[in-house]
Amino acid sequence: MLVNAPLAIEEASPARRPLRSVTGTILIVVENLPVPFDRRVWQEACALRDAGAKVSVICPQMKGYDRPYEVLDGIEIHRHPLTEAASSTGYIAEYATAFFHQTRLAWKIFRKHRFDVIHACNPPDLIFLVAFPFKLLGVKFVFDHHDICPELFEAKFDPKTLGAKLVRQVLLTAERLTFAVADASIATNESYRRIAVERGGMRPDRVAVVRSGPDLTRLKQGERDPTLLKGRDLLIAYVGVIGNQEGLDLLIDAIRHLVTVKGRTDTQFCIVGAGPALHQAQQYAEESGVSAYVDFLGRVPDAKLISVLSTADVGVNPDRVNAMNDKSTMNKILEYMAFSLPIVQFDVTEGRASAGEASLYAAKNDPMDLASKMDLLLSEPSRRQRMGALGYERVCSQFAWNHQAATLTTFYADLLEQSGKQSWIARIKRPFRSRASIMEHVK
Repeated sequence: MLVNAPLAIEEASPARRPLRSVTGTILIVVENLPVPFDRRVWQEACALRDAGAKVSVICPQMKGYDRPYEVLDGIEIHRHPLTEAASSTGYIAEYATAFFHQTRLAWKIFRKHRFDVIHACNPPDLIFLVAFPFKLLGVKFVFDHHDICPELFEAKFDPKTLGAKLVRQVLLTAERLTFAVADASIATNESYRRIAVERGGMRPDRVAVVRSGPDLTRLKQGERDPTLLKGRDLLIAYVGVIGNQEGLDLLIDAIRHLVTVKGRTDTQFCIVGAGPALHQAQQYAEESGVSAYVDFLGRVPDAKLISVLSTADVGVNPDRVNAMNDKSTMNKILEYMAFSLPIVQFDVTEGRASAGEASLYAAKNDPMDLASKMDLLLSEPSRRQRMGALGYERVCSQFAWNHQAATLTTFYADLLEQSGKQSWIARIKRPFRSRASIMEHVK
């Protein structure tokens, strides 16, 4: 039985938890990012390798990760070309290209060494199409649920148009079929686990929560870099993707309020990350008259990221409050906590579940309140220290990758030890169970 065991709350220590032995061959398929750049996928691959599994990965080629084949740290990586979509027709072409290459490479790998499991990482919710023929040959299918695609679509596009409603229905159908084909599912938090059970029809004991926890052997406190302060006294850091749903415009509005209304000229902001709204955010900072207070570093190597987080006094998360962000765990929150940074963010379900008392929570999408909460922390060093210590303790005791790796390997050991299988026809019917039946399982 695949039971998601609760994560034990222990003393604050990054000590490694033992891994269950995993004897099997696993193919991981991820479409949107290459490994090892995709840290979660790479951490999962390495944990399974360390537990004894033979691991291969299919992923796209991107700048800096363009080798079609390499073996890295004992893991075979097969990369394929993929052009990032810029329009609706572009998405169709992207998904068709990815499906072709994923299918081609999966059969190539299967002929070389038969794998026992296909581990699919979304988005998109289409990799079940690659996995389905292998299911007929006895290969198990694991769905690693990184993003809730219907909510992600709504966050990026106007959900009120007829076309958008149709697209959302297609996305819901793809999600449901993915869960239907899956033998088991991995959720990144409890909100995603509920979606897998209530919307996807998964049995609760077939869904494990494996969070995208920071690796505390890699993310360690370093030396402060005074040059990041640009002559000011304090530093607030933002780390993450820069897209429309990340709310960088709200952060810039908050910075303007902090500087012009509250007179806070002693604080520098450091924005680490890239994305489709980067140029727009830079332009908005210039138009708002706060560009002197904001440094956009773009995508940086790990050493620079560690330097920024080691220097910062506060970590900020301006993600807009919407259905997507409310239910998603943001890596930046856990990374801030790993560096003992107190946090300011809008009040979202999973943000609060992660940070607890290590964060202050601003009113929904209110940049003025975001500025007020930042000002409060900047004015109280002892409060910053206390909140930072609470956050670090939470990471060490609950969320760090050593805990997640132990859960992942237990999940896989149980999956591969199972004898007997439910027919795929029964699985296709599974999502159509009544809500009452599903909630009875949850209880």
